[in-house]
Amino acid sequence: MGAMPENGGIMKPNLTTREKQEKREYVLLSPYAAFSDSSLGRDNPEAPCDIRPAYQRDRDRIVHSKAFRRLKGKTQVFLAPEGDHYRTRLTHTLEVSQIARTIAKTLMLNEDLTEAIALGHDLGHTPFGHAGERALNRICPGGFSHHEQGVRVVEILEKQGRGLNLTKEVRDGILNHQTSGRPMTLEGRVVRLADKIAYVNHDIDDAIRGHIISEETIPEKFTSVLGHSLAERLNTIVHDIIQHSEGKDDILMSEEVEVAMMGLRKHMFESVYTNPIAKGQEKKAEKMLEQLFEYYNEHFELLPEEFRALHYVKNESQERVVCDYIAGMTDSYAILKYHEAMVPTTWSVI
Repeated sequence: MGAMPENGGIMKPNLTTREKQEKREYVLLSPYAAFSDSSLGRDNPEAPCDIRPAYQRDRDRIVHSKAFRRLKGKTQVFLAPEGDHYRTRLTHTLEVSQIARTIAKTLMLNEDLTEAIALGHDLGHTPFGHAGERALNRICPGGFSHHEQGVRVVEILEKQGRGLNLTKEVRDGILNHQTSGRPMTLEGRVVRLADKIAYVNHDIDDAIRGHIISEETIPEKFTSVLGHSLAERLNTIVHDIIQHSEGKDDILMSEEVEVAMMGLRKHMFESVYTNPIAKGQEKKAEKMLEQLFEYYNEHFELLPEEFRALHYVKNESQERVVCDYIAGMTDSYAILKYHEAMVPTTWSVI
C-alpha cells in the first residue's frame, strides 16, 4: 500500500513511460492496493525499466523462465494422462491467474502484481505433483515443500544460479500461497484463494472426464450453495469474494460459501486425491524419485554443471542440490532419466 503523491497524481513533464504508469496507479487503484513505486524492492538493487513497473517486470521474468516452461510437463491431478484435455500444472497456473486477475481488477488492486504471483506460485512443484513432493519431503535433508522450493527457484536456481531477482512482494506471494499462508499484500491473498478455487473446481472437471466421479455424486450440501456446474461454482465463489472484500483491507468470503468450498475440497481429497484408481500409479512415481535421488547422490558428476556449481562454488549441500535437480524435472524427463540410470539397454552391435 502506498500514499498519494503530494502532487495528487498530476504528471510532470519528461516522465518515463514507467513513471507515468506508476502515477496513474494512484488515480485508478484502491488505496489498499500495492503500488509499484512503493515496492519493498529486490535483494540485488538494479536500475528500473523505463517502460515496465516493477511487478510487470517480475511477471515477464517468470514467463520467460525455464521453470515456467517446464510446468507444461508436470502433473496436476492425473499422472501423464493420455487424453488431450486433462490439465497440467501449466494450465492450472493459467487458470489461477485468470481467476485472480478477475478478482483483483474488480477490486481495483494491482493486476501486474497479482498476475506475477499467480504465474509463479507453482514454480517449485515436482514431477508427478504432490506424489513427487511427498517423496522429496521424505528424503531431502530438512524436508521439501513446493512453496518454499518456488522461492528457491526464483532466488537461486534460475539463470545458472543467479535467480530472477524478483521483488519481495512477489516472492512473499509465492511463499505464502498455501492454505496456511498469509501473504503481506491483498494481491497475494487473492492468488491464495484463486489457487484453491481453481484446483477444487477444475480438478472436479478432470475427475468427471476421467470417470472418477460424476456431477451427481457431489454432495447436495455443497452444490446447493455453490452451484451444479463448473461455471456456476466459479461464478458463485468469485462474486462472493468480490462482494465481501470490496472497500476492505482484506480478502474475504461469506461463511456459507467458505464452508461449502472447504467442504468440497475435503470431499475431493476423499473421492479423488486419495482414490486408488486415480492415484494408483503414485507409489511407483514416489519410488522412482527416491531411487533417482540415491543414484544422483552416488553419481553427482552426472548433474548439469550449473547444479554442480551450487555445491562446489556456493557450498550448497550435495543432497540439497540433487533435490533441486529432481524437483525441476518434468514427468517425462524423470521417467527418461530413470530409464537411463536403472533400465539396462540391449546390445546394439551387429
